[in-house]
Amino acid sequence: MTVCEDAPPAVTPYVIEVGALKPALIRAARLFAETALVPTGLLYILLHTAGLVPALAAVLGWCVLTVSIRWISGRHLPGTLLVCAGALCARAAVALVLSSALVYLVQPVIASLFMAALFLLSAMFGRPITMRLARDFVSLPVHLLHHKGMRRVFTQTAALWGLGRLIDAGMSLGFLHMGLDAALLSRGLFSGVLTAVMVAICAAWGIWSLRRMPDVKFRFGEPKTAAAPVPAVAAA
Repeated sequence: MTVCEDAPPAVTPYVIEVGALKPALIRAARLFAETALVPTGLLYILLHTAGLVPALAAVLGWCVLTVSIRWISGRHLPGTLLVCAGALCARAAVALVLSSALVYLVQPVIASLFMAALFLLSAMFGRPITMRLARDFVSLPVHLLHHKGMRRVFTQTAALWGLGRLIDAGMSLGFLHMGLDAALLSRGLFSGVLTAVMVAICAAWGIWSLRRMPDVKFRFGEPKTAAAPVPAVAAA
C-alpha cells in the first residue's frame, strides 16, 4: 500500500501595487519644482534685486499659492507636499521675523540633522518611519505591514535615508561657509539632486530585497479592477 504525502500548501504572494512609473516620476519632479526649485529661484533673484523682505515674502506667498490652488481645485494634497510646504513656510517666517537670510539657510541644516536622528532612531527601535511614508507612493496591503521581511527592509531604508540626511547637513554647512550664493545653490540644486539619488538608492535596495522574498510580488502599472460579480439567477 502506497502512502501519498500531502503536497505543501501553495503560498499566496503579497502583491504590492507600485502603479505606473511615469506619472510617479512626473509627480516627483513637480514636487521638487514646487518645494525647492521655484522658491530658491525666487529667493535668489529677489534677494539681489528687491531685498531680503520681498524675497522671503515671495517664498511665503509661493507656498500659500501652491497649496491653495490644489485645495480650491479639489486636487489631491499629498502629505509630502504639505510637510515640505509647511517646513518652507516656517523657515521663511522665522527668517523674516529675524531679518536674516542666514537663518533661512541654517534652518535646513538643523532640519536635516533632526530628520537624520528621526529616521535612524526609528530604524534602531524597529519602527521605521519609511513604512508610513511609502504608503504615499505605493499601495501596501494592511496585513503586509506586519510582515517581518517587509519591516526589515523598511528598517534598512530608514537607516539609509538617515545617512543621506547627515550627508545633506554636512554638504549644506560646507557650502554655507563659502557664502550665501553658494548656500542657495546647495539648497536649491545639490540638495535636491542628493535627495533624488537617495530616493533611487532606497527604492532600488527595497525592490531588490523584496524581490528575493518568495511571498512578495510587485505589480507595475495601473491596478487591475476586479470584474463585477454576475448575479445568480434563482431557479424557478
